[in-house]
Amino acid sequence: MLVQTRTSDWPQDRLAEARAVIADVAHHSDHLIRLACNVLAAHGDTAAEREDAQRLLVVIDARRPVRCAQREENGRAAG
Repeated sequence: MLVQTRTSDWPQDRLAEARAVIADVAHHSDHLIRLACNVLAAHGDTAAEREDAQRLLVVIDARRPVRCAQREENGRAAG
């Protein structure tokens, strides 16, 4: 069996996609933002980029319980 090794652009492509999601957080789901933050936190080019991604991840995770509570309140008011 012949194994070919080749350089791949996919890591840089994934980083570019993650940066695009972070640059436009208002138009992306929390799930996608969370994925982008995880990619940048683990593979970002600079320490500052990795730290910023970790901070945004904390913010996204912190607002999730509030959103769930709001849905529950809306469900009780409608019922």
